[in-house]
Amino acid sequence: MAASTLLLLRHGIAEERQAGLEDGDRALTGRGRSRTRAVLERLVALGLMADRLLCSPLLRARQTAEIAVAAGWAPDLTLAPELAPGGAALACLPEWCQACHGDSLALVGHEPDLSALAACLLGAPAGHLDLRKAGLIQLRLSEAVVGGQAAAGGAVLVSLLRPGLLLG
Repeated sequence: MAASTLLLLRHGIAEERQAGLEDGDRALTGRGRSRTRAVLERLVALGLMADRLLCSPLLRARQTAEIAVAAGWAPDLTLAPELAPGGAALACLPEWCQACHGDSLALVGHEPDLSALAACLLGAPAGHLDLRKAGLIQLRLSEAVVGGQAAAGGAVLVSLLRPGLLLG
């Protein structure tokens, strides 16, 4: 079974950029960890979980994915360098979908890459989606994407969830 649902989760609130700190080494803040944990626990309570989780190798994304696994949102995580900022996630998506042994594939990454990926799959102009930190985009993928052709119009937007909406 290949994934037909794509869940795009942006990493939680991270340390600000500062001199001497590499971008890839920016960690989640205490607030970022607690808010991300609350969001993921809420998603689990709603029954919106992932069968497979891939994440950017950058620290803040890895920490977000680790929180997701600890919350029971996904069974485990796999690092995917293509999810780092400026990566080639779109080109890898069909392969990732095929390798998913379940209905839902989750990607944990960064902005503007995740919104751009979703916009491309929806056939929408880039910049028309805004994914907040610890926010989630849920897409239903067409057979074409699942079968190996990631193209414009290959998905339908199911939900765009801000953390504030989930946490009320």
